[in-house]
Amino acid sequence: MNAMKNKVQLIGHVGQEPEIKTFGEGKKVANLTIATNDIYKNEKGEKVEQTEWHKVTAWGKTAEIIEKYVTKGKEIAIEGKLTHRSYDDKDGNKRYVTEVVANDILLLGK
Repeated sequence: MNAMKNKVQLIGHVGQEPEIKTFGEGKKVANLTIATNDIYKNEKGEKVEQTEWHKVTAWGKTAEIIEKYVTKGKEIAIEGKLTHRSYDDKDGNKRYVTEVVANDILLLGK
């Protein structure tokens, strides 16, 4: 059996304009959110739509593509890995973040 890998694939719409940062040596990082929708019928037979929001981070060339072509509302597909990290906020409280680190992007729609 092949080794299991940490791999995530999402297709969704960008929730807000991507945030792009450039570091001293010119390396870029893009932060954005993607909304995915799931439609199902509940126990009463009613159609229910559920939206999930995903934090996405991309580095290097992928971030440059996002900077150039991705805007709020754009439908995109991303592939990457799921990561977890923590940090201390300004009040000293520990915060936890789960995000997808994208290594590939596909622009969909118009």
